[in-house]
Amino acid sequence: MDLAAVRTLALALPEATEAPHFQYTSFRVRGKIFATAPPAGDLLHLFITDTAREQALALHGAFVDKLPWGGKVVGVRVHLARADAKVVRALLRLAWEAKAPKAPKALAAPPARPAQAPRKRSPTRKD
Repeated sequence: MDLAAVRTLALALPEATEAPHFQYTSFRVRGKIFATAPPAGDLLHLFITDTAREQALALHGAFVDKLPWGGKVVGVRVHLARADAKVVRALLRLAWEAKAPKAPKALAAPPARPAQAPRKRSPTRKD
């Protein structure tokens, strides 16, 4: 798997965008970062929940490591050359879900139109 494939998967998620984040590229939903990739393009950092992180580490330790940030673990680091594309897709979705609003615009139903009161007939009107 490579960064181009990751980009395609990430940007297919509702409201996902890509933007620079210092020297990294980042994938965001409504401005919140759910994944980053260093310039070399060989790694992917995913910001997922603790539960998802522990499960990914247990099941996919061959290509998933803990992602430390300032003394705490904030997600997982995926080694793309060794990664299974289906797993990366699932982890990207989990990272997106962790940062996306509960009802992203792309998934929300259109707003209901307010009901209008029935028009009253004019007493002078003849039908």
